[in-house]
Amino acid sequence: MSTNSSKSNQVPLPSGGVRGGLKLLIAALVALVFIGTFVFLWQKSQPKEVVYQELSPEQKDIEKTTIITGKIEPRNEVAVKPQISGIIAELMKEPGQHVQQGEVIARVKVIPDMGQLSSAENRVRLATLNLKQAEVDFQREENLHRQQLVSDDEYDKVRQQLRQAQQEKAAAEDALQVVRDGVSRSNASASSTLIRSTISGVILDIPVKVGNSVINSNTFNDGTTIATVANMQDLIFRGNIDETEVGQLSIGVPMKITIGALQDLQFDAALEYISPKAIETNGANQFEIKAAVHLASLKSKSAGGAAVMAETGAGGEAIRSGFSANAEIVLARADKVLAIPESALEFSGDSTFVYIVSGAGDDKRYDRRPVVTGLSDGVNIEVKKGLSAKDVVRGPQIITDDQED
Repeated sequence: MSTNSSKSNQVPLPSGGVRGGLKLLIAALVALVFIGTFVFLWQKSQPKEVVYQELSPEQKDIEKTTIITGKIEPRNEVAVKPQISGIIAELMKEPGQHVQQGEVIARVKVIPDMGQLSSAENRVRLATLNLKQAEVDFQREENLHRQQLVSDDEYDKVRQQLRQAQQEKAAAEDALQVVRDGVSRSNASASSTLIRSTISGVILDIPVKVGNSVINSNTFNDGTTIATVANMQDLIFRGNIDETEVGQLSIGVPMKITIGALQDLQFDAALEYISPKAIETNGANQFEIKAAVHLASLKSKSAGGAAVMAETGAGGEAIRSGFSANAEIVLARADKVLAIPESALEFSGDSTFVYIVSGAGDDKRYDRRPVVTGLSDGVNIEVKKGLSAKDVVRGPQIITDDQED
C-alpha cells in the first residue's frame, strides 16, 4: 500500500518550462556576443595616438653604388687549328689540363688528295730517271777526265749536274711523304700532323674526338678547332651598364667582383674599357665594359670562403671561364657629411622638407623646414643646408601591433 501511495504523490514537470529556460539562456549568450562585438569595434574605431621616431643627423660616409651583372672570361682565348686536313688519330690532352706553348695536344692522320699524290709520285719517278742519267754521264765524264781527254771545267759541270739530280730526287721524295703522310724525314721534328698549343695555359675545350675529320684554315673556311686554350691567370670581367650611369664612369675606377658560384669570395678589379657604342637590350641602351680582375686581391667574406682559398690557393684556380659575376662600382662618394635616413624626408614638387621636433610632452610639435639634399645611397641621404647636428628630426611613424591589425 505504501509503494502505491508514493508513486501517486510524484507530479511531472511540464515540458514547456524547460524549453522556456533554454531559450532564455540562448538569448543571453547572443546578447553577450553582440555587446562584446560592439565594444571591440568601438575601441578599434577610437583614434590612436600617432608616435614617430625621432632621429638626429649624423656624420656619415655616403656612397652611391651600382651593381653590374656580367661574367668572368680569360683575356686571351686561343683556338688551336690544324695546318693540314685529315682525321684525328690521337688526343694527348683533356679539358682542364695545363699545357705549355709547343706541347702536343693531338695527332692528325693525313688523308692525301689523290691529285696531289699522283703528281708527287710522278715527280719522284721523273727525278729517279734524271738521277740515273746524271750518274751515267758522270761516270763517262770521270773516265775521260782520268785520261785527260776533257778539261776540269767540263768535269765540274757534269759533277754539279749529278748533285742537282740527287737533290731533286730527295726533294721529290720529301714532297711525296708530306702529301702521303703529312711529314717527311727531313722535317719530322716540325711535323704538321702534331697539333701543338700556341700558348701556355689551360685547355678549356676539345670539341673533336678520335676519328673526326678536320680541315685546315684556308680562304673558304676557318678550319676545324682542335682545342681552345686560355691563360686563366689573366682574367677580365665583361658586363653592360645602363646609359644613365655610364657617364659617371672613368677608366681605372675600382670595382668589387663577386662570382655567383663562389659567393664567399671577392676580388678587386679596375675598369679598363668602356664601349663607345651602345647596344640595345630589352629596349634599353647599354654600354659594354671590361675590367681587369686582380687575382692577388682574392679575399674571403666568411669561413667557407677561407676554406676554398686554402684548397685552391689565391691564384684563382677555382675560377672557371664563363662564371656569372656581379661587379659593384662606386659611382659617387661623399665623406664625413651630415646625413639622415631618406625615410625622414618629405618631397613636394622640386622641394624637400623635414620636420624638426621641438617641445616635449603635450607641448611637442613638428615644424616643417626646407632642406637641400645631396648624395644618397638609397638608405641615408646627405643634407647640405637646413640642418645641424643639434637638430632632432621626425622620422617614420612607429607602427604598433594593434595598429597593424
